[in-house]
Amino acid sequence: MPSNPLARALLGIGACVALSLPAMADDLPESIRIGYAVSDTGPYAGGAGTTITPNYKLWVEEVNQAGGIRVGDRHLPIEVVAYDDRSSSEEAVRAVERLLNQDEVHFVLPPWGTALNLAVAPVLHRAGYPHLAVTAVSDRQQDLMDRWPRLFFFLSTSSHYAEGIVTMLEELRESGEIEGRVAMVNVADQFGIELANAARVLLQEADFDVVYSQSYPPGTQDMQGIINSARQRDPEAFLAFSYPPETIAITDQAQTLGFNPPLFYTAVGTAFPLFKNRFDDNVEGVLGIGGVDTDSEVMVDYIERHTDMTGQAPDLWASAPTYASLQVLQQAIERASSLDHEQVVAEMENGTFDTVLGEITLDGRAYWEGWQVGQWQNGVFRAIGPSDREGAAEIVLPKPDWR
Repeated sequence: MPSNPLARALLGIGACVALSLPAMADDLPESIRIGYAVSDTGPYAGGAGTTITPNYKLWVEEVNQAGGIRVGDRHLPIEVVAYDDRSSSEEAVRAVERLLNQDEVHFVLPPWGTALNLAVAPVLHRAGYPHLAVTAVSDRQQDLMDRWPRLFFFLSTSSHYAEGIVTMLEELRESGEIEGRVAMVNVADQFGIELANAARVLLQEADFDVVYSQSYPPGTQDMQGIINSARQRDPEAFLAFSYPPETIAITDQAQTLGFNPPLFYTAVGTAFPLFKNRFDDNVEGVLGIGGVDTDSEVMVDYIERHTDMTGQAPDLWASAPTYASLQVLQQAIERASSLDHEQVVAEMENGTFDTVLGEITLDGRAYWEGWQVGQWQNGVFRAIGPSDREGAAEIVLPKPDWR
């Protein structure tokens, strides 16, 4: 033992460091337990089964095939614990509490849709877990992030999408392709109400003639009255701020009734492979939320991998952001070299990430660069808005006749 006090102190510090490093490695689990509760049944099952669950399975399989997530000098495989939230807020909360308290998962992935994400947000906040609310859309986004400081958004706000379609209508009016008669309907839940309210204000400010505006209860399947009422007003643009079941019903019954305005827009579900499979060539010219840049090699590769591994094509709006959110989580864990939530959140807040969306940052805990408007063109749901963004296709107008 050195007689010099400084030498003894340095030796002691070195011994402590040497002892602490293997202890830290020994403290790591054998696998990273990741849990989620999504809608396998109920009215949200179509959305969850298209956008959320396939991407969770794809990511887990690809990560585990590559050896797991790197934490320090180890690679840890992912172990999954999953429940059905039955499209119920109450069941989603119970399932997340079970994941936290009984299963003791390290991270929780989000459910599908705005309503269920807002239902589980307080639970995840109290437990100190990051919450990647990838399919939530709300104009209350900033207030919600202020209230729950580990909450992240990836699909922007309701007003963002309303601005996208209204801006496109303004461009079409300026070019003389439409005069400005708009019919608008919406599902009467938070998503549809926020979008419709934002669109209504923007349309009025831009001096459009809103000839028809009507809401309907979630899950409504008989749309004939709404479509007939809209058709009687002879709109040039028909906007439906709808969820997948109503998106299908509205499009189906518009064909039956021969309602074919020059611009036909439906919201969630328009970008789903189910929509293309159901309506085949009749999807041509239909507009909706989202879209993809078909010139992006990274995006094309992701679509191919998703299709090959899951047996179905992705949702061409929110699937890529969903997968990107998982890439962000993985890279944040690896950079933090830790499963500690605060360290991982700090990395997500401040980092730049390589994803299927390209290189992204979560400025203010949100991703703002998503496409606002897409259109089915030659069998692909192509991004067309913002029209001045690189990769945007030109809109096809008027929409072709139903076949």
